[in-house]
Amino acid sequence: MYICLCKGITDHQIHSAVAAGTTSFRELRRELDIASQCGKCGSLAREVFNEALPPLGERIADALGKSVDDLFYPA
Repeated sequence: MYICLCKGITDHQIHSAVAAGTTSFRELRRELDIASQCGKCGSLAREVFNEALPPLGERIADALGKSVDDLFYPA
C-alpha cells in the first residue's frame, strides 16, 4: 500500500527499513525522505513504522545481546 504518494513510498519499504535496522522515525525520514514534501503522510507513516518495530522486550534483549526468555524468565 502506498503511504507517501509524493515520494512513492510503500508500507513494504517502511517494513524493509525497520528489518534492516532503522530504529527511529527520524532515521526513517532521512533514509526514505518520507513526509518531507506535503507532509500529509506523516501520521500514517509513523503508524506503519511503529507497527513494524519489534516489541520493546525484543529490542531490549537484542541491544543487550540476550534472548527475551533470559530477560523475563531467568534461570
